[in-house]
Amino acid sequence: MTDATPATGKPKARKPSAPLAPPPEPPKIDPPQFEPPSVELPPAFRKISEQGVAQAHDAYEKAKAAAAEATNVIEETYTIAAHGTAEYNRKAVEAVCSNADIFFHFVRALLNVKSPTEFLKLSIACVTQQLEATAEQTKELAALAQKVVNATVEPIKTGVNSVVKKVA
Repeated sequence: MTDATPATGKPKARKPSAPLAPPPEPPKIDPPQFEPPSVELPPAFRKISEQGVAQAHDAYEKAKAAAAEATNVIEETYTIAAHGTAEYNRKAVEAVCSNADIFFHFVRALLNVKSPTEFLKLSIACVTQQLEATAEQTKELAALAQKVVNATVEPIKTGVNSVVKKVA
C-alpha cells in the first residue's frame, strides 16, 4: 500500500525492501565409524557353520545334476515328438495323395461313361473304394499317433522315476 503525505495529498512511494538472505546451511554431521569387534569364533560354532556350507554345496550339486537330467529328458522328449509328428504328417500327406489319385481315376473313368447305369456303377465303386481307403488310412494314422504318444511319454516317465528313486 502507499502512504499519503499530509501536505500534498499525493501518495508516497514505498521504498523497496532489502533482498532476503539465503537460509543458513545445516551443520554437517559425519556418521560414526564402527569397527566390528575382532572376536574369534568358538570351534563348535565354526564346525556347525562349515557343516552348513558343505550341506548347502551338496544340495546345490544335487539340484544342478537334477536340472541337467531334466533338461536332457526334455530335449529327448521334444526330439521324439518332432520326429513322430513329422512321420505322422508324412502319412497324412500320403493319405491325401492317395485320396486325390482315387478321385482323378474316377474323373477319368467318368469321361468314358455312356449310360446313367454305368455312371451309377462307377460312382458306387468309387465311393466304396474311397471309404475302404479312408478306413485303412484312419487305422494307420491312429496306430501311428498312439505310437508317437507312447514314445514321447516314455522319456518323461523314465526321468520322473529316476528322480523319485534319487530322492527316496
